[in-house]
Formats: sequence, C-alpha cells, structure tokens
Amino acid sequence: MTLGRLVLAWIVVAAWFGLATFVAPYIVARVTDPSQQNFMVFVSIPLLKWRLVEAGLVTLLASLWFDSLGSGQWWLLFLLIGALATIPTLYTRPSLETSRNALIAGAIGELVRYVLAGGLLAWRLS
Repeated sequence: MTLGRLVLAWIVVAAWFGLATFVAPYIVARVTDPSQQNFMVFVSIPLLKWRLVEAGLVTLLASLWFDSLGSGQWWLLFLLIGALATIPTLYTRPSLETSRNALIAGAIGELVRYVLAGGLLAWRLS
C-alpha cells in the first residue's frame, strides 16, 4: 500500500465524516420534531479535529483489513466498529431534553456513518 493511496482514502473518509457531522444533527431534529421549521447546526472545532483523527484511524484499520486479512465481509467489520463507538453514547446520562427517539436516531446515524466509511474505504483500498 502506497502512502498516496492511504492519504487519498483518508481524505475521502474525512470528507464523509465532516459532512456527516453537519448533516446528522439536522436529521435527528427532523426525526424527533418534524414540525420544527428553523434549525441551525453548530459544530465545534475540537469535534471536527476529532473527526479528522477518527478518519485517519479508521483508514489505517481498513488498510490492515484489506491488505492482510482480506476484503470479504467488510460491512460487518465496520458495523461492529460503529457499534463499539456508538453504544457508550446510549448509556451516558442524557439530559432531560433528549428524547429516546433522538438517542436512537443518533445511534443509527453513527452506525450508518461507519458503514458508509467502510464502503468508501473498500472502494478506495481494494
């Protein structure tokens, strides 16, 4: 695996994670309160930095998977990684304003984010 392929794959996944970071709160708001007309998304800079690091770590893991272990069942690998990242957020103490629907919609969004990142990496690294 060349460094160029890894960097290109990281850029693709980082772009997807950045896009998902802005889109996910909007979707959760629409699912939990469809009558809400105006909605503004605020994303902090530390969260965006974490998404860049997270994209790099997922890219390195995918590189290991596709280069040494094989390319089959990549969706299951990324579904499990997404579950490992998402389940702790479900068990944190939510605020009183957070509904159960919002927690479930957020968790599903996180799982979709990881599985789609796995698909992008399978496309770029396989």
